[in-house]
Amino acid sequence: MASAPNTPGTAPLAAAPAAAAANTGPLVIVTILFFMWGLLTSLNDVLIPHLKAIYTLNYLQAMLVQFCFFGAYFIVSLPAGALIRRLGYQKGAVTGLLIAAAGCALFYPAAQGGYGLFLFAFFVLAAGITILQVAANPYVTVLGPPATASSRLTFTQALNSLGTTVGPLVGGALILAGAGSLTADQVAKLDAAGRAAHRAQEAATVQGPYLALAAALAILAVLFALARLPRIDHAEGDTAAASGSALAYRHLVLGAVAIFLYVGGEVSIGSFLVNFLGEARVAGMPAAQAAGYVSVYWGGALIGRFIGFGVMRVVSPGKALAFNALAAIVLVLAAILGEGRAAMWAILAVGLCNSIMFPTIFSMALHGLGRHTGQGSGILCMAIVGGAIVPFLQGMLADRIGVQPSFFVPAACYGFILFFGLRYANLHRQAGGPA
Repeated sequence: MASAPNTPGTAPLAAAPAAAAANTGPLVIVTILFFMWGLLTSLNDVLIPHLKAIYTLNYLQAMLVQFCFFGAYFIVSLPAGALIRRLGYQKGAVTGLLIAAAGCALFYPAAQGGYGLFLFAFFVLAAGITILQVAANPYVTVLGPPATASSRLTFTQALNSLGTTVGPLVGGALILAGAGSLTADQVAKLDAAGRAAHRAQEAATVQGPYLALAAALAILAVLFALARLPRIDHAEGDTAAASGSALAYRHLVLGAVAIFLYVGGEVSIGSFLVNFLGEARVAGMPAAQAAGYVSVYWGGALIGRFIGFGVMRVVSPGKALAFNALAAIVLVLAAILGEGRAAMWAILAVGLCNSIMFPTIFSMALHGLGRHTGQGSGILCMAIVGGAIVPFLQGMLADRIGVQPSFFVPAACYGFILFFGLRYANLHRQAGGPA
């Protein structure tokens, strides 16, 4: 297995066995984890409207589901890095799976306990997913040559996207299909006892599916604990460098900013797509019709990750990132300044550009961190909180100048990602070390 050159102060990751064929099995196991957390996360899209109807919530209250998820990333990521340094990557992933399983199991009592307990269950589930991500992302980077780490992480992220595609279908079939058919007006006509019984019946539809998910996660935890995965070790490197902080690596700090802005920009575009397509100047679509095009946006990310997996085996990760960021900027500006179908398809095509961004930024930011990799991964996962903040900034702008021009916010996000890709275009050839 090829490795990055070693220099004083560098602590590159090393995995054994070195043969690429020996890494295939472990990579398949880790890839299953990416699929599972994609499925679990996308189930929120089904549960938010379901819980909103059950507990007669307003939109702000319903969006507390997403705040609990992003809040978990922000709160748990750094402790997760410390936990993984203590337990190791494999045991850390097992711990994340068990915590996520506990979060799914909490949905059973939440059906009787009310919305507050549902929110707690979401937080616990997201905490487990956060630990899992902090452990699994670095694992992918060492299961093969360093030069193709971004390519491997892009492939596993593609399976994560497959999970986000499957999740709503599963939730719709198992949760929404089992829900009652009473309208809001019909529920309002029920007496207090009738409304309470209806609420309990509707809430109970989540119990079976989430207990099944809890069981699946527990089984995965056992299989992952028993799997013969390569041990991730750290070269001793320079003592002074090892005793420092991951924040001493400038490319990690800038990578965290890039992750914050990428997730924020991606989520922000997705959040405003229905309203954007409903603009008379764009497509004038009713919400129900526009919602169908949201899958095109996310589907582009899935397709692009498979393409990126091959492209980045021969193209510098930084250059590929910069190209996609530049293309995203051009498309967003076309959507802002254009009209009709051209503007519509321009913004939808941004999903294709998003495809490689998260895994590429992540692997570039972790390059050469050595024994600080766990801490660095925690910092990057913590930066995912951008998905909770950037959409609010775009919302503030949309209230003042309109939905279409508010897309300057994600355009600015891609501007920084373009800078990051160009700044570290040749990072994969460098030995790393604090800078």
